[in-house]
Amino acid sequence: MTIYDVIIIGAGHNGLTCAAYLLKAGYSVLLLEKRSVPGGGATTEELMPEQAPGFHFNRCAIDHEFIHLSPIVEELKLNQYGLKYLFCDPVVFCPNPDGKYFLAHRSVEKTCSEIARYSSRDAKKYAEFINFWQRFINSTVPMFNAPPKSILNIARNYDLKQFKDLLSLLGGIDKTLDFVRTMLTSAEDLLNEWFDSEFLKAPLARLASEVGTPPSQKTLAFGAMMMAMRHHPGMARPQGGTGELTKALVRLVQSQGGEVLTEQVVKKILIDNGRAVGVSVANGQEYRASKAVISNIDAKRLFLNFIDAADVDAADPNLRERLDRRIVNSNESILKIDCALSEPLRFEYHNHRDDYLIGSVLIADSVEQVEIAHHDTTLGKIPDLDPSMYLVVPTVLDPSMAPEGKHTLWIEFFAPYQIKGAEGTGLHGTGWTDELKNKVAERVLDKLAQYAPNLKKALMARHVESPAELGERLGALKGNYYHVDMTLEQMVFFRPLPELANYQTPIEGLLLTGAGTHPGGSISGMPGRNCARVFLQSQEPIFQPFIEVWKLCQSKLNPIP
Repeated sequence: MTIYDVIIIGAGHNGLTCAAYLLKAGYSVLLLEKRSVPGGGATTEELMPEQAPGFHFNRCAIDHEFIHLSPIVEELKLNQYGLKYLFCDPVVFCPNPDGKYFLAHRSVEKTCSEIARYSSRDAKKYAEFINFWQRFINSTVPMFNAPPKSILNIARNYDLKQFKDLLSLLGGIDKTLDFVRTMLTSAEDLLNEWFDSEFLKAPLARLASEVGTPPSQKTLAFGAMMMAMRHHPGMARPQGGTGELTKALVRLVQSQGGEVLTEQVVKKILIDNGRAVGVSVANGQEYRASKAVISNIDAKRLFLNFIDAADVDAADPNLRERLDRRIVNSNESILKIDCALSEPLRFEYHNHRDDYLIGSVLIADSVEQVEIAHHDTTLGKIPDLDPSMYLVVPTVLDPSMAPEGKHTLWIEFFAPYQIKGAEGTGLHGTGWTDELKNKVAERVLDKLAQYAPNLKKALMARHVESPAELGERLGALKGNYYHVDMTLEQMVFFRPLPELANYQTPIEGLLLTGAGTHPGGSISGMPGRNCARVFLQSQEPIFQPFIEVWKLCQSKLNPIP
């Protein structure tokens, strides 16, 4: 039996990122992926080879922003392994029922000019709003790119500009208190404070709600930063689809001697004398690790379903109950619609230009519509009476993903995982059936056709995935695409629980990574990189942290010119 230094459960982009850093440090690594293709939520696949041959679809993630706030692409030299990012400009188009529309460019100035066509006041305030959030992002990036409990690593990440941005947000006592108050309010309240126009507030609320909550939810004003990130660092997509990021990481991992095995469904973590020593998979085969097992499975499922209760209790007798009762996720998931089109959408009632389709398109008629889209899902209702949605026609920016002259359509529609009143029916008792998911998809497409009437004529084939199917495919608890809700009490050093927040667990040799760890979901690779750092530091001599403190002090006192 081959014994590896480290076994990583799940070959999503975080697991692969973690593996890449460990391999570069000289450790042997095995990744086990349950699907036939690696990537997790970062895959591009030919979903309908018979109905739509040659059309390639992003199954989940599509617009990449957070990864450009990390050094991962540069540190791992992913461009040498085939990764090429295409940046979007414009970045957002949102038609409004009254004929107005929000068109955001990568340039803040150009975006303000678009807004000024309808409101000079809102255009001026938009520039100030984005400036605030960009200072916030710049000052928090060092925290994203370090383990949340590692003050030394966080401090080392700050440069002078980031430190100045942090001070500009805090300032004196009153300014600091006002900043805290801002963070404790809701995205809706914040948008009402800054802007007057519904055509502007609605798409900003829709983007803010990408964290998975209604815009009215208190303590989640930070969701409003999502638009600012599209200006800087910008919104990009790998040429060839999101799966090209995964392919580049797999090439890197394999070039360093790492192994990636697919169709390996992990069933159990093997524990020996309180230490994780390997895993067993569905066919009964065991894989052994001499130094660590790193899991991309969310902590709740990992400890409750993949480890013997006696082993968990021996490490921490309170952990299972805390995971079961303390981690609370909403009922929100995604109904995903992928379409093959004979021609691109045309928004003929809104002075159509083809560049509207370069970035993402939002159907967000009002803040209230966005609120219903999230509030109803929490209650188990399907918000399809007047659907709000996020959609992309990726082939406008990247024609390589479909046959010449043809296009793909990517639609994300928020929907409940468990349908109220349908408990015990449908897939996994969620109430979702093929008939229902297609009925809902039809309503979503009908709504889109109100803005782009050529949709129905252009539609060649479609693939619909219900929240229950998405959860099954990703291995996500209750279809939660972030594993753990991105709410303030479950972020940073609370994610997923304070005692698990630094990627380490009470079971020796068992570490966590993935969307359910700091800094959370989306395409960033940060959880993988941070987890690798924690593992590597755990292998260093005990006096190494003191050496690092000395180096940090020296660098601050004697900066390199």
